[in-house]
Amino acid sequence: MTTFNDIFKSSFLENTTSFSVIDTLLAMVFAFALGLFIMVVYKKTFKGVMYSNSFSISLIALTLITTLIILAVTSNIILSLGMVGALSIVRFRTAIKEPLDIAFLFWSIAVGIVLGAGLLPLAVIGSIFIGIILILFVNKDIKDNPYILVINMDNDEAEKTVLSYIEEKCKKFIVKSKTVSSSGIEFTLEIRLKDMSTSFVNTISTLDGVENAILVSYNGDYMG
Repeated sequence: MTTFNDIFKSSFLENTTSFSVIDTLLAMVFAFALGLFIMVVYKKTFKGVMYSNSFSISLIALTLITTLIILAVTSNIILSLGMVGALSIVRFRTAIKEPLDIAFLFWSIAVGIVLGAGLLPLAVIGSIFIGIILILFVNKDIKDNPYILVINMDNDEAEKTVLSYIEEKCKKFIVKSKTVSSSGIEFTLEIRLKDMSTSFVNTISTLDGVENAILVSYNGDYMG
């Protein structure tokens, strides 16, 4: 038999009382703290040319948002099914230029998921461990940096002279490309220096048949 209370019964109000406000606040506070930690690690390990402040702030926001979503999903099985369907149609159009940025995005999402699931020690210990590893390895000085050397020459004799000189002065070199035209020959080489001195490029530019020589720092991301 339907009673007066059943008529005015609200499932929305029932869901409001089905979660703990204290637990939610604690999860969001820890999400903010760990998101801030991720942002600090990102600043310490950034090696790009232009630092994006909006991207670093988005790491905090992503941690908070993911935590909020997981808290909602774990409190309601029906909501979890709807959330999966909604997220499946989301498309991110922003291009990620640095490969390491993807790791930070996944790190923020993972922390949000773990915190939303209530695994606080795992989120804290895992974040500290990941942060230490990133700081140690990303900031590690690499002495054997590769370079790209672009040389424009007039003829084959100049090519032989240049390659012989590079073989003498460099630890290792690989021909990346060779372009032959009516105006001359263009060589692109990946080289590794013996003593990290670039003064040999000045000598190359003075060799007979060499028009110019350009040395560019190379990290393997933008030239193949």
